[in-house]
Amino acid sequence: MSNLPTLLTSLSSVPGPSGFEHDVARRAVELMRPLTDEACVDGFGNACGILRGTQPGALRIVIAAHLDEIGFIATGVEQGFLRFSTIGSVDPRMLPGREVTVMTDPPVPGVITCLPPHVLSEEEMDLAFSREDLFIDVGFSHEETCARIPVGTPAVYRAGCFPLGEDLFCGKAMDDRACFCAGLLALEMLQNAALPHDVVLLGTTREETNFGGAKTGTFALDPDVCLALDVTHAETPDGGPKNTDCVLGGGPAVGYGPNMTPRIRDALIAAANAENIDIQREVMPGKSYTDAWEMQVSREGIPTAILSLPTRYMHTPMETISLSDLRAMADLLVAFLKQPHGEEVAE
Repeated sequence: MSNLPTLLTSLSSVPGPSGFEHDVARRAVELMRPLTDEACVDGFGNACGILRGTQPGALRIVIAAHLDEIGFIATGVEQGFLRFSTIGSVDPRMLPGREVTVMTDPPVPGVITCLPPHVLSEEEMDLAFSREDLFIDVGFSHEETCARIPVGTPAVYRAGCFPLGEDLFCGKAMDDRACFCAGLLALEMLQNAALPHDVVLLGTTREETNFGGAKTGTFALDPDVCLALDVTHAETPDGGPKNTDCVLGGGPAVGYGPNMTPRIRDALIAAANAENIDIQREVMPGKSYTDAWEMQVSREGIPTAILSLPTRYMHTPMETISLSDLRAMADLLVAFLKQPHGEEVAE
C-alpha cells in the first residue's frame, strides 16, 4: 500500500456512481480486510472496517470518506444513441466529447456527442450546451442499443489516472476516494500500535445525492466522534483571488463553521502542531455539503469535524490532488487517533 499512485488508480478505476457503489464497496472491503479486525459491506452498501483499540472503555471514532462518484444514467434510446440524465452535480459545459463507460456486463465504452465547430454558426459557438442536447454514442444500431443497454443503466467517466509533475496526481473519482485512501494509509500506520480508541473507516455511499450512507452508517455505528474526510477547492488562476484560500501542497484543510464541533477541530489542530504537520483553514459558514452534515445530527448529536483535501477541477474526469497533501492527511489522522482523548472530546 506504500505505492500511493497505484492504490489511487486501483480504487479510482472501479465504476461506482451514487446508488451503484456495490463494486467499489467490495473493493474497499478487500483493501481494509488485512488492516482491520472486521470489515464488511453493511445493509445500505457502505464499506466498513473496524480496528479495535487496546484499552477498555475506548471511544469509537468514525472516519468517513464517500466512495460514490458523479455519473450518468440512461433514460432512453434515439437512433442508437443513449439519452441520459446525470447522477450528482455534473457541469454540462464539459461533457461534449468526453469518454464514458456504460456499466453493462461487460462494460461498454461510449463517447458523449459533440458537434464540431465546422457545422456551428458564430452565434452557436458562443452558446453553452445543455445536458438535454447531448447523447452517448455507443456505436450500435438502434436495435442493438435497445437490446444491450436497458433504460436505467448507469455510466461514469472513463477510468484513467496519471501524474502531473513530481507531486500532483489526477484522475476521476479522487472525490472522494483519495480521502478513503488516506484512511487506508492511516490504518496501515496504526498496525501494532497501542491504540486508545476503536477506529472505524467508513466508505459511505450516496454522498453525491442524498448523504444516505452517512445517515445510516453513523446511526448503526453509534460513534463517540466523527471525522468526515472530503475534498475542497484548490486555487487556480482562472478562479480569481477570492475563489478559495486553499492551495495544493499546503497540507489538508481543517474546517471552520457550524457543521464542526470546536473541540474536535481544536484537537485536530493540536495534533497537527505537535507533529509539525502543515494544515490549512477552510471556512464553511453554512451547509458543508459533506457527510458531516448528517453525521453531526445523528442520534442525540455526535461531535464532528471535517478534514479536507485540496483538489483542482472537482467533478471532472481530471480531479487533481497533491500526493504530499494526501500523506499529510493520513499523518494527521494517525496523530489524532493516537491521542488518548477523554470525555472532554466526546461529550
